[in-house]
Amino acid sequence: MRNFPLSRGTVAGILKGYIGISAAVYTAIYSMVLGESASKLLLFLTLGLPILCLAMMYFIRPCTPASGEDSSVHVHFIFTQAASILLAVYVLTVTVLYDLASISKVVGYVLIAIMVILMTSPLAIPVKMTFFPTKKFGPQVPSSDSLAQEEGESTPSDPLLLTPSSSAANLGMESEDASDVEYLLAMGEGAVKKKRRPRRGEDFKFHEAFIKADFWLLWFVYFFGVGSGVTVLNNLAQIGAALGVDDTTVLLCVFSFFNFLGRLGSGVVSEYFVRSKALPRTIWMTFAQIIMIATFLLYASALNGTLYAATALLGMCYGVQFSIMIPTASELFGLKHFGIIFNFIQLGNPIGAFLFSGLLAGDVYDAEAALQGGSTCLGPTCFRLTFLVLAGLCGLGTLLSIVLYVRIRPVYQSLYSEGSFRNPLSSDQ
Repeated sequence: MRNFPLSRGTVAGILKGYIGISAAVYTAIYSMVLGESASKLLLFLTLGLPILCLAMMYFIRPCTPASGEDSSVHVHFIFTQAASILLAVYVLTVTVLYDLASISKVVGYVLIAIMVILMTSPLAIPVKMTFFPTKKFGPQVPSSDSLAQEEGESTPSDPLLLTPSSSAANLGMESEDASDVEYLLAMGEGAVKKKRRPRRGEDFKFHEAFIKADFWLLWFVYFFGVGSGVTVLNNLAQIGAALGVDDTTVLLCVFSFFNFLGRLGSGVVSEYFVRSKALPRTIWMTFAQIIMIATFLLYASALNGTLYAATALLGMCYGVQFSIMIPTASELFGLKHFGIIFNFIQLGNPIGAFLFSGLLAGDVYDAEAALQGGSTCLGPTCFRLTFLVLAGLCGLGTLLSIVLYVRIRPVYQSLYSEGSFRNPLSSDQ
């Protein structure tokens, strides 16, 4: 996010999109390479993930963002998006073919090798930039950290400069101007040295963001969206079995594929509209949760032939929540302490999984199974009550997202008034 502050939605969509398709990738490896052996899968994850992280961590480091809009960056993003879409389509196709047809082990290895090539294809970008560097002219824009550092190094003798970008009007908060007049005059005379509290769009510390209404509105909107979505994801195999699906592998791949599309697509779409219309990204969380309400009601009705369509819709809307929350948090509360703010909001996912999946769905399923006289439940009643409750939660999340949209609309109109993100001055003045 710090390396590409002008393309936050695109970055979030790409990174979260690859996470979304990873479940289908692991499924393909598990089926075609590891022989559906649980012990081999655990060994693969235990050894493979640490090795991969250690090998890649050197390359994850801050860099100086490009000056303004860089066409080469845009081309690289398009290449990565195209590669990820090709990977997602390929993995879904291979998984379905493997499930429906008999494929030999050698052919399976070849298919996985092609998948690995598609996964690593974005490495062509740094290779190209290394051997065929593009010459750049003009000054570069410093990152948000360096901006804050430079502002903090200003000497006490510097006069107070009330520029349009540092005034309260810059963030569409005219109502705060009158209350700040005496404070600003006192600062100009050197009588006051106290730092003012940051405004939305500036860099917040965690404790400063923690007490803001917008922070908790975003937290609960995200909580209701991903909490309800992860409940279905965690119980998708049982849901499919209850509704008469013998092999739920394809069902899981459908969810994973559309989850990927939701993550990648929402990042691209929100980036376009926030630049062209200064439209707050959270409007897409609102639309997604409205669709999720209809999807949960569709699950509850258990109409014939709707299971895969409902799963596809839910997977897409579930993915939207991730790619919208991340850039929104960075735009409202800044990038300086983005890590802790983002990860605290992301707690909505495991908390939602515990409450809605572990407690609600689990207890309802066990109760219905007990009524049927066994440990396994069959039929639409197994999860009907769960789906109705989840629909109600998404309805509440929709209302909160509308409130959040109205509150932050002036902020986005200021931040993107020129068609691109503008870094407001730090509050350390």
